[in-house]
Amino acid sequence: MTFTIKKIAATAGIVCAGAVFHMQAAWAALPIAHWVRQSGAQVYFVESPTIPMVDVQIDFDAGSRRDPAPQAGLADAVADMADKGVRESGAGPALDENALGEAWADLGASFGASADGDRMSFALRSLTDPALLDRAAQLAARQLGEPAFPDAVWLRERERIAAALKEARTRPATVASQAFAEAVYGGHPYGYQTTPETLARIATADMRAAHARLILACRAKVSIVGALTRTQADGLAATLLSRLPQPADGACPALPAVAEVPPLAAARDIRIPFDAAQAQVLIGQPGYKRSDPDFFALLVGNYTLGGGGFVSRLTEEVREKRGLSYSVYSYFAPGLHAGAFMVGLQTRPDQAAQAVEVARGVVARFVADGPSEAELRAAKDNLVGGFALRIDSNRKLLDNVANIAWNGLPLDYLDHWTQRVEQVTAADVRAAFARKLQPQKMVTVVVGGQP
Repeated sequence: MTFTIKKIAATAGIVCAGAVFHMQAAWAALPIAHWVRQSGAQVYFVESPTIPMVDVQIDFDAGSRRDPAPQAGLADAVADMADKGVRESGAGPALDENALGEAWADLGASFGASADGDRMSFALRSLTDPALLDRAAQLAARQLGEPAFPDAVWLRERERIAAALKEARTRPATVASQAFAEAVYGGHPYGYQTTPETLARIATADMRAAHARLILACRAKVSIVGALTRTQADGLAATLLSRLPQPADGACPALPAVAEVPPLAAARDIRIPFDAAQAQVLIGQPGYKRSDPDFFALLVGNYTLGGGGFVSRLTEEVREKRGLSYSVYSYFAPGLHAGAFMVGLQTRPDQAAQAVEVARGVVARFVADGPSEAELRAAKDNLVGGFALRIDSNRKLLDNVANIAWNGLPLDYLDHWTQRVEQVTAADVRAAFARKLQPQKMVTVVVGGQP
């Protein structure tokens, strides 16, 4: 088996060199296929035959927005424990974390889980040699559907995570980000903070219950990119989901709705003393949902405001003209709910007040006036010119396909991405920013300086 893996990997390396040069052209000939399996699982597939490899991402509505507040961190715990062993079943004997790791190493493949605010994701990467891929899919199905959640391992992991959280609280950046999230999101799950106390309330029984309730085949969104046919991709999806429970009546139980992020009623100014050479400054508010029709106007506009690095307005005013910070940025983090808009920078504590004033002023003027025509042209040129780098590998293609699947975007979304960017006008940017941002109601967090 080792020889086989090496031989296939060598073949992949030979064809990979040519793949980079043809990726963008090939994309136009690789449309996204979409179908719904009998279980209710949705499959999105792009055939990418250049390299004998397949990448898969399986997403579930099981992110931290589903965590109970007293058990903040439950989704992350489930994802962390997903590779700590599988229980005995008809598919094979129990495997502890070491045996599971060795099994993946023998296959030359990988499988893992992660969680963010909205979703829990499971990712498989394997060569497409039929014998190897079948074994990898069977093992991934067990890890996805039959995790062991061993008590002794969780006690160890919980202690490790708690220690890491305590250490992180000694860093001003962590203190700032936590204070900012709590102030911007209020009681919304996006603002929940994992602490040693919330971890102590999480037992392996809670993980099993969350897994049984949330990780169902009927809720899966399966994104596949690789050297497979559609028939093979459907078979792979079927195998990966085969160990998950199916509702007895065939109906997929609905999950309870999660409330939206409440808008800020007034500005908040939070100053936290901290003995550090640099003060951490964060300014922002709830932004917008990914489904918002203003997405492209906000994407283009933010490039000019603070997303364009050294060519942004924030950099010009805060760094170049006044030398208040080496780096300053702004971004939106849209999700299923209104993710935060944030301006961030570091500066000397004695300069923090001036840096805050300047940054707030730049944001207010941009919301009022929008970009100039020259700024708009520069933003479009950069975004359109960099589009090829968003799809120049299997992994990046998979990220884009999973984004389309998760957010319910049109299957031809990528075909029209650059066109949608080019269509944005300065008036569009100005109107979108005016609808989304209220500079007079933003949260400001400064961590640093003396009491």
